[in-house]
Amino acid sequence: MIVITFYTHHSAQLTNKILKATSINSKMAPVPRKLSSSCGSCVIADCDEIDLSLVDEDFEAVYKAENDSYILLCSNE
Repeated sequence: MIVITFYTHHSAQLTNKILKATSINSKMAPVPRKLSSSCGSCVIADCDEIDLSLVDEDFEAVYKAENDSYILLCSNE
């Protein structure tokens, strides 16, 4: 499972819409407590890796969720 955090709620909505259009099972959710985010919204995608061209450019970070932990895959500073 992939968790993507964003700087804005609008970017999270756009990314979720794009992922659904490409048949990737995804949903918007509050950011898990173990992570922090500027806007408080994240997109959770049911996949093991994500093509960043499908993610709005205003993303904050991409994590891989494993058990009860999150592995940072990339950040956008």
